[in-house]
Amino acid sequence: MKKIFLSLLVAAAALTSCDMDLRPIGSLDDQTAIQSPNDAARFRAGLYASLRGFTTSGFFTNPEIQMDMFQGTVINGNRGGSFANGSILSSNGDITNYWASMYSVINDANFLITTVTPLLERAKENNEAEQVADYERFLAEAHFVRAWCYGEMFDRWCQVYSADKADQPALGLPLVSEYYPTADRSHYPGRSTMNETLEFINADLDAALTGLLAYESAAGDTPSPMAAYANSNTVKAFQARMALWIGDNATAIAKANEVINSGAYALADVDRYNAMWLNDNSDEIIFMPLMQTPNELSNSIGSCWLSVYSDRADYIPSYEALMMYDDEDCRIESYFDIRRLSVEGQTVACNAFYKFPGNPALQNPPGTVNLMNRPKAFRLSELYLILAEAAANNNDATTANAALNTLRSNRIENYVEASYSGQNLINEIRAERTKELIGEGFRMSDLRRWNQGFSRDYSHPENPAIEDILVPTGALVVYQPGDYRYTWPIPSAEISVNPQLKGQQNPGY
Repeated sequence: MKKIFLSLLVAAAALTSCDMDLRPIGSLDDQTAIQSPNDAARFRAGLYASLRGFTTSGFFTNPEIQMDMFQGTVINGNRGGSFANGSILSSNGDITNYWASMYSVINDANFLITTVTPLLERAKENNEAEQVADYERFLAEAHFVRAWCYGEMFDRWCQVYSADKADQPALGLPLVSEYYPTADRSHYPGRSTMNETLEFINADLDAALTGLLAYESAAGDTPSPMAAYANSNTVKAFQARMALWIGDNATAIAKANEVINSGAYALADVDRYNAMWLNDNSDEIIFMPLMQTPNELSNSIGSCWLSVYSDRADYIPSYEALMMYDDEDCRIESYFDIRRLSVEGQTVACNAFYKFPGNPALQNPPGTVNLMNRPKAFRLSELYLILAEAAANNNDATTANAALNTLRSNRIENYVEASYSGQNLINEIRAERTKELIGEGFRMSDLRRWNQGFSRDYSHPENPAIEDILVPTGALVVYQPGDYRYTWPIPSAEISVNPQLKGQQNPGY
């Protein structure tokens, strides 16, 4: 890893004195950048900005267009083409950037943990209760951010977790727990085991939960919907997600129930669902990383599918995606919109993916189409789906059906509850998860966890002219169950600079 410079807090200046122990007057470095709760709060804001960036970037959209629910149009300029066309290489620039960016944020979290810990101890010695509360909260948030980064990397860059692979060498992630920027390659870590990675993540999540619960108790700060900062329910939601990924059904059920039963959130019904996606406003949203004003924007997540021009779209939903929904399903209105695409002199009407249409309140200047929405990192519906899937895996059909019916009754007008069992129940839950979370970055993770493959289907019986405007190579994409491309490669650039990663590339690359 390259040395990370604290661009917002550390002013780099050339030394003009011959005394190498003296710093230029007015400058900051990694020894002096954080001296107070106010300093820590500003640095902590950078961690949230990074979360906002990840949850609105190609890190989440590319795993969607890599799979089966979307098809590239010939006017997309090959944006996302390597993912959509199945040409995943270890030299891929996006994957390299995601890897480096994740470790940059991990390094920032390590810096905050390293510098705030002694300040917390000093505040305790001086009986500075308010500062103690602030520092404990910031430490908890740093542990959460580090766990989130490693957890999402675990899902992208590690193979599907299984007991027989859990302790095999070099199948986990390189773990960095201290702020120690260096150019000495001998200090760079190699890959851990999957169990070691999970133990590291879980320890961070435990520390985050303990710290945030203590802060909430002391401050009387009860978790509420649309939180801009992580709270105890945010941590529990991620614990549930992680548990589902590794097949720990008991933990997934327990953590999902804790969030659901907290009473802090409510599923959006058919009348309020659209406001969640257009206006970023819903009591269903657990955590939306800080984005306060139109001047504090991140990436345009909607631009993967839409354009500021109404006659263009890079990727459109497949016919299979369109046909998943019942006529009375409120998600049809929120997710799809007819667009007339202009392609090589002809106009072709098709359904565009409209889940991220751009919040009018985030237009800057007002009235400017920018396709900006606040990122919804955790929603209550995901917790119901986690509960349903984990319960079905544990042969608890009663709990699984109840969770599934609760979600569907808030999405489908005049919904009549149904009861399923066995494989039919599992199939219904998987179908509902696909319908609810489409476009939110889960599809690749889901298909590989379910050990399913796919063959990209380019047929559009609703309008065959659509088939003529799709990128031809996309129709040839086939993933077999267990396909190596369900796991991203370790970037070749990282392997070339880190001798400890030699021979530790993922299979197939």
